[in-house]
Amino acid sequence: MAIEGFGYWSGEDVRIEFRPAPANTGITFVRVDLPTPWRIRAELSHRIDVPRRTVLSSGGVAVEMVEHILAACMGLGLDNCEIWADRAEMPGCDGSALPFVEALSRAGLVDQEAVRPRQVITKVVRVGDDRAWIEARPPDHYGLSLVYGLDYGHGSAIGCQNIELAVTPESFECRLAPARTFLLQDEADWLRNRGLGRRVSYSDVLVFGERGPIGNTLRFPDECVRHKALDFLGDLALAGRDFVGRFVAYRSGHRLNAELVRALLADDSTTRLLRKSA
Repeated sequence: MAIEGFGYWSGEDVRIEFRPAPANTGITFVRVDLPTPWRIRAELSHRIDVPRRTVLSSGGVAVEMVEHILAACMGLGLDNCEIWADRAEMPGCDGSALPFVEALSRAGLVDQEAVRPRQVITKVVRVGDDRAWIEARPPDHYGLSLVYGLDYGHGSAIGCQNIELAVTPESFECRLAPARTFLLQDEADWLRNRGLGRRVSYSDVLVFGERGPIGNTLRFPDECVRHKALDFLGDLALAGRDFVGRFVAYRSGHRLNAELVRALLADDSTTRLLRKSA
């Protein structure tokens, strides 16, 4: 199943294909525009710190803005897949994960005879500070639940927003996947003045002025916090496993999300690792 579009940052046309992968191989991006196709597995060790997006790099080859694709895989419970791409940056599409969810749903998911790691949170793990933080807590049910608080201040058109949900394929597809990328007008102007995002229009992403989105309409009154929750799931996918726990975040972004994943993978005393059929 293929998707075509352009990268928000680079403006380059890009085509990706979702292809099945053997059990226990995880999510892998394949750069097919190079003389020899280059594979980059979606794991935390390949993440590099780049502002405003999740970038993976291996052997000097990178794939950029992968968080929405990873969120679609994580939200749908997709364990093994190859994403073939003919450019470094993934297509921005409408700024959400919905186009990827729809493509994967049309292609169909197949059960495999394998086991999938499932990590149960057994005690609180926290990263961040008073301004922005995220915690992993023991579960309140046998699954993953997420609470996210977004605070742009009462003087902003975005304001304060909160969401809480138990993450399942159904809740992800309906409540998180359609939520789009957003930014403030002065942030958009700053990026364009530096030659970035010039191909992106107000209809492609949510750009907030003083009174709300410019040239666009919200899909949800709290679309911004839903998108932040979507981004978190995409970053959580870099753990390469499912989690049973309650995740609570306040103003967290890609860097803090990755810090939490690193903390969870590094300290066995915080979790109990189970196996499930996948």
